[in-house]
Amino acid sequence: MTVLASSSTSLFDQPGTLGFLVIFAMAIALYFVFRSMSRHLRKVNNAAREEEAAAASAEKAAAGARSEDQNSR
Repeated sequence: MTVLASSSTSLFDQPGTLGFLVIFAMAIALYFVFRSMSRHLRKVNNAAREEEAAAASAEKAAAGARSEDQNSR
């Protein structure tokens, strides 16, 4: 029995080449996705800190107003 091998020199006929290219493209895409996610999480964290600081200052102002009312009685 004789087996004849194909002598194709195409890049995609090589074993593993297409798989490597797919994995490499996915890695590049994931890099940009994670970079974007990190940027968005940073924005959310800063907004939460600002909201917490505003709530704390409003609470402090309300507590100061209550103590003035009690002192004037």
